[in-house]
This record gives sequence, C-alpha cells and structure tokens, in this order.
Amino acid sequence: MAKIQLVNVKGEKLKDLTLEDSVWNIEANDIVLKKAIDLQLAATRQGTAKTKTRSEVSGGGRKPWRQKGTGRARQGSIRATQWRGGGIAGGVTPRDYTFQINKKERALALKSALSHKYQDKELVVIDNIKLNTLKTKEVKDLIKTLNLAGKVLFVTGEDNENLYMASRNLGYAYNINADEINCYDLVNSDILVVDEEAVKVIEGGLK
Repeated sequence: MAKIQLVNVKGEKLKDLTLEDSVWNIEANDIVLKKAIDLQLAATRQGTAKTKTRSEVSGGGRKPWRQKGTGRARQGSIRATQWRGGGIAGGVTPRDYTFQINKKERALALKSALSHKYQDKELVVIDNIKLNTLKTKEVKDLIKTLNLAGKVLFVTGEDNENLYMASRNLGYAYNINADEINCYDLVNSDILVVDEEAVKVIEGGLK
C-alpha cells in the first residue's frame, strides 16, 4: 500500500497515512491522460471562427472585363479567391470542438494524474486546511511553512470559503473541491495539497 505523511498546518508530522494503490499508485497511462486533457481544453473553445467564401463577400456581380482580346488573364469576378477583398478558399467555419471519452478512460486518466503526483513526490496531505481569516497573507504563510514551490493546487473535501478567498488573488495558488478534481488542474500544478477529507472523497469516487 502507498503511504504518505499526514501533516498539520505547521508542517509537523501527525502520522503515516495509507493511500489506495488503485488510485494513487498505478502505472500511469499518459495517452489516456493526454486525451482527457485535450477533451477538457476542447470544451472551452468557442468554435465561432468564421471566414467568408466568395459567395458571401460583397461586390463582384459582373465580369470585370471581357473574356478575350485584352491581353489579361480571364476573370469571372473580382471577388474570386485570388483577388484582394475576395473570398477565402478552405477557410474556417463555426464548429463544435467537443468530443467524448468513456467513463473508464475518464477514471483511468484521473488516476494516472494522481499517481504522477504521488510518485513524483509532488503530493502533500494535510489534516485540515482551516484558515482563521480570508487574508491572502495566511495562504502565503501556509505555503512558506510547508516549504512549497511553484504552482500549488489545494483540494478540500468540502467548501472552504476562507481558503478560496485568500488564494484567488495569487497567481500561483488555486483551490477546488475534491468532487471538482480534474486532470488539467492536476497536471498544470507543481504541488498538490489535499486535506484528509478530500483523500476519502477522491478514493470513494474512483474505487
């Protein structure tokens, strides 16, 4: 079984916590993990990019000059694709970028991301992330006390308003609930900090 230290907000070890190997210590499937991240990013794309074809641009109703005798190349419209102000050939049109993956792939991708955090020693488990106020200084002090570096993702088992309000102004600290955990946020962070309750929620959802 995978084991990790359970610490308090002062960084002091409380006990060794046993983690589910099937969630935190599997052989990561990076192909499925990338697929899940692509799905999440694709869902954020608006898909409203649009170019006009020659039938949609204005002008070009008549033939610019006669077919023969001018010495110039034959032209049918000044709004053909080779003209300045003409239509675009093969341009983009509005589309939906979303796609689907099955439930087993979603679960495997999430387990892979969590396993990377555990195996790369980028996981910190804390007994309870309780802040007395919603001041940003409290989060900064917590990060300094735990000796964390880079982007920090806090995951809590239940709503933690003080942590959310205190971390939202920092460009390197983020907070989500355990039931909102996703592959992109995990991969995009350098350190994952979860409370003990969040561990139970994550393991319960992925068993």
